[in-house]
Amino acid sequence: MSTHDAMRARFAVTAERIAALQERRADDLADQVRSFVSTTGEERALDVGAGAGALAFALAPLVREVVAVEVVPELIELGRKNAPPNVTFVEGDMTKLDFERATFDLAGTLRTLHHVPRPELVIAELTRVTRPGGTMLVVDQIAPNDPIAANELNLFERARDPSHTRVLADVDFRQLFESNGLVLVKAEFVQEARELDPYLDLAGCEGVAREQARALAPSDYTAELGWYLLRRP
Repeated sequence: MSTHDAMRARFAVTAERIAALQERRADDLADQVRSFVSTTGEERALDVGAGAGALAFALAPLVREVVAVEVVPELIELGRKNAPPNVTFVEGDMTKLDFERATFDLAGTLRTLHHVPRPELVIAELTRVTRPGGTMLVVDQIAPNDPIAANELNLFERARDPSHTRVLADVDFRQLFESNGLVLVKAEFVQEARELDPYLDLAGCEGVAREQARALAPSDYTAELGWYLLRRP
């Protein structure tokens, strides 16, 4: 099974769990986005790898319109049920966006790049569809700088979730941004404690796979999330 197929299969099965977690986190995420991203209220925004709409819904009160792109139909269906009037869901591949160049004032992605075999394609596409002077928001887990620790983290995450590819280090993100000519406006790093059993449940990790993931799990799992705000010159 390809990584793309594994991702669709995994999120199709766990869509309801993801939507429930999104709802519990909604207020905190809305506060984080509001404090991190400056808007005028007139922006046309894009959320790629939108899932059930977590980032799209957080952006919705701050902008004129949000287009949410997602590849898993089950997540799109859940998102549409709860979407505010200015959020539109479309099915699509975030590595090959079906939009013209410079279509959006603000483009972002939340907790998606570690599911993508070639995250550089996502950053390139976000850059392409963002207008000059526009804003990009990238939020994802950060790998340790120590390559051994990073490898151990990725081994655990792949055991937990076959759709996982690789958690990138901060230096990897910065290289992706630089290679696309993006200007880093600010970056923040947030610690997120993860209780093992609920975290395994979220991925639908059961049976032998669950035991393998347990054997590889960090003793005290605290993930680091990187928030990057960028400008396209």
